Amino acid sequence: MKFNLSDNGLHLTFAPMSLTRPIGDIRMGLFTNKERYQMYLPDAEIGFLTESYLSKKFNSVQSALTVNANVIPNEDLIAAISNLENNQSLILEDYIIASHGDGNEKVKFIGEKPVILMERWNIFQFNHLVLKQDFMAYTANKISQKLSSTNTLIGNPSDLFIEEGAFVEGAILNTNDGPIYIGRNAEVMEGSLIRGGLALCAHASLKLGTKVYGASTIGPNCKIGGEINNVIFQAYSNKGHDGFLGNSIIGEWCNLGADTNTSNLKNNYSNVKTYSYEAKTEVHTEVQFMGLCMGDFSKSGINTMFNTASTVGVSCNVFGSGFPAKYIPSFSWVNSLHMEDFKLDKAISSANNMMIRRDQKLSSMDEEIFAHLSKNKT
Repeated sequence: MKFNLSDNGLHLTFAPMSLTRPIGDIRMGLFTNKERYQMYLPDAEIGFLTESYLSKKFNSVQSALTVNANVIPNEDLIAAISNLENNQSLILEDYIIASHGDGNEKVKFIGEKPVILMERWNIFQFNHLVLKQDFMAYTANKISQKLSSTNTLIGNPSDLFIEEGAFVEGAILNTNDGPIYIGRNAEVMEGSLIRGGLALCAHASLKLGTKVYGASTIGPNCKIGGEINNVIFQAYSNKGHDGFLGNSIIGEWCNLGADTNTSNLKNNYSNVKTYSYEAKTEVHTEVQFMGLCMGDFSKSGINTMFNTASTVGVSCNVFGSGFPAKYIPSFSWVNSLHMEDFKLDKAISSANNMMIRRDQKLSSMDEEIFAHLSKNKT
């Protein structure tokens, strides 16, 4: 089976996460959507239909079958997509989920309704649903490693799954509000307090005394400390020290300096406004709790304070004693009083300096994406 995951015209809706990747490569729950489809369909060949400047790194496959990347698959949806015939489209309440060829013949989806992401903040809002679904699908018929006796478990043991090579000692884990998944070679250090749901992905770590409220996803190779509540980290990002982060989405290769704090609720308890990359201005939302959305390769200095519903683009450096602007364009160097461009060559050098510590570096395709975003600042 071959198909492409399509951004479906929603590229800017999910920015800044989608500035450096297709929508189908954004992580929530345990997986990205491409990984999720590969779990359900191990033999499938999956590509992306995305923006031209991303398509060199994220290739498409030759297929007449297209699936909307903002729809989170479940078993019923997988079966329906697999049964689509040529010239058919799969419809849920007038919303096209998938199409084969021209898709002129409409087929009504019948089954468990999938999660559909329509705004970037849905990523943390619906993470509890997706995390629970992923946990049940992935851990079915698998055997967890035993939890060490140095730990305290509150809740159902079947809602805790520990992969081989994971290290968990001296922690308190509570599965009453959601499952807890500890990935391969991940580490939970002593004194950590975890209330599920949580996905701690492969090679990620919780540092000493970390406090985690669900539903949170800590992507592969992330290092997290302090206090987090309903946060999604993509991969290779660090929040290694004290400071609060809530209702937030953090990209890859980000670093939050010691005692970085984010407001996630306005003092008057009203719904928030946040920057829209489509409208190119702040827009009203129906959301009361919203913290920070930060694109890949962005960083904050020690004691940085972010306002409620702040948006930071790709490759930004944010520091200073006061609150920075709520919206910071990509490739910006910012303190609380001043903002200037972060030059492309210096941004590439800074990114590589961080990646070298993990034995990686930017590829030529990554540098081309950087060049595009630097030239077309958003």
